[in-house]
Amino acid sequence: MPAPAASAAAHDWRDGVVYQIYPRSFADHDGDGTGDLPGIIDHLDHFGPDRLPIEAIWLSPIYPSPGRDLGYDVSDHTTVDPLLGTDQDFDRLVAGCHGRGIKVILDLVMNHTSDEHPWFLASKASREGPYADFYLWRDPSGWEENGTPLPPNNWVSFFGGPGWEWVPGRGQFYYHTFLVQQPELNWRNPAVEAAQWDMVRGWLDRGVDGFRLDVFNAYLKDPELRSNPVIEGNSPWARQDHRYDIDQPDFPELIERFRAIVDERPGRMTIGELFSRETELAAKYARDWHIVFDWSLMESRWTAAAYAASIDRRERSFGPDLWPTVALSNHDRERQATRLSASVGRDREPDRDAIAKAAAVVILGLRGTPFLYYGEEIGMVDVDIPRDEIVDPPALRAGPDFPWYDRSRCRTPMQWSSGPGAGFTTGRPWLRLGPDAADRNVESEVPDPDSVFGCYRRVLAFRATSAALRRGGMTRLESGAADVLAWTREAAAERLLVLVSFVGETRTVDLAGIAPGTSWTPRVGTRREPSAPSDHGRLELAPDEAVILESVER
Repeated sequence: MPAPAASAAAHDWRDGVVYQIYPRSFADHDGDGTGDLPGIIDHLDHFGPDRLPIEAIWLSPIYPSPGRDLGYDVSDHTTVDPLLGTDQDFDRLVAGCHGRGIKVILDLVMNHTSDEHPWFLASKASREGPYADFYLWRDPSGWEENGTPLPPNNWVSFFGGPGWEWVPGRGQFYYHTFLVQQPELNWRNPAVEAAQWDMVRGWLDRGVDGFRLDVFNAYLKDPELRSNPVIEGNSPWARQDHRYDIDQPDFPELIERFRAIVDERPGRMTIGELFSRETELAAKYARDWHIVFDWSLMESRWTAAAYAASIDRRERSFGPDLWPTVALSNHDRERQATRLSASVGRDREPDRDAIAKAAAVVILGLRGTPFLYYGEEIGMVDVDIPRDEIVDPPALRAGPDFPWYDRSRCRTPMQWSSGPGAGFTTGRPWLRLGPDAADRNVESEVPDPDSVFGCYRRVLAFRATSAALRRGGMTRLESGAADVLAWTREAAAERLLVLVSFVGETRTVDLAGIAPGTSWTPRVGTRREPSAPSDHGRLELAPDEAVILESVER
């Protein structure tokens, strides 16, 4: 049976499209080579009915930071990093977005802070005082013969190396899931929770419409800090069963208290980033206006069989009453045009663009809130970054015992136009531009209906008018054709059929076999003029074609 539509208020922006902006790489207003908030304001017309009709933008961290993890090491959660602009710039950005009907989502990094945060500096200096217990400090578990302290347990860092750092002045270790410069907050201290809620209310007061929660299921740790069981794996992190450092039994109670704060303002939304890969866990933590990223599609190869399995798992896990997310890329993973084509040995042109267009139909055609990463609308690809230009700290440690994707590759500047700086900056870009920037850019793709941008614009415009795509139920069907995925979306009287070919060859689908007694007419797809069924109900899909059809009365 098809899943019923998600319950929707008069204006429910869960079913709209969210566009992720990595601020350092979107647009540089002042010419220093780094993107900034005024640069985003300069390009707000990129989002609109004639370009990309989206519902919200999500800003990766904009707070003051030493930049060791490029903004995810926060030294003050309450204001704007001078590198990116001022508080007044942020207020202008919110006003500019709201004037266009666009919501603003902030990235909240609440699991840890920078080691330059005033809280940590005070905590590090003394075991006494209001901030002494703001972080996970513990005594050594013992001492080696030479006097070296032994860590409290066997926890390691996700970024490689030990998870505990010794501070001689305090005579204790502190824990860090990520960089040593990112000490873990002690969420079991009520004062930490109160300080975080005050910060959240401050941003809500400034008009923020929602939050993305960084690694939110890692907030709480086992009260006894027990060692994790050791298992087989390809890295130190993977060789532990993370039973005691994430997903603690009382985490749902903590997150409900956070949701109560956000729900003080009706219509606000939150998105949790799950620091693990289980689809079922994402569904467990999802509620109404509080959705959770599910990574199953991002982990799948570009084949009909792999996507069918992921879609079935998602629909089974979330069921009819929970609203999922749809994301194929972000600031931590390969760009989809690169990853998907490479997963099937087709990382070349014109295959990359063809797959990027088909992926657009998948993202915008599945049930759930779609998340688009900046640059995907023009088919941007990963950029080779020389070692001496890498800005992703863990990537410099990568090796056989620590496999790591260099996230610098997917965070390169937005390609707005041809010419020096690609319209991103008048200075030297903080990360090198893609070698294809002169040809692959917004300026060249906007007037071309056959470009990746042309495909996104068509499908986004159709989705904005379609109740079935925005909030309808979904049923996956057997297409009867090898390498072709099929599903329906339904809401009220509108019934749509989505067909996606995963191969660069022609495929024929018997529509009568999929839905007997129904006639279909094409509405939109990867091609400017999507393929139409014959009088006998057979539809020939061009190589890599995806099409959305609507049922019509005979």
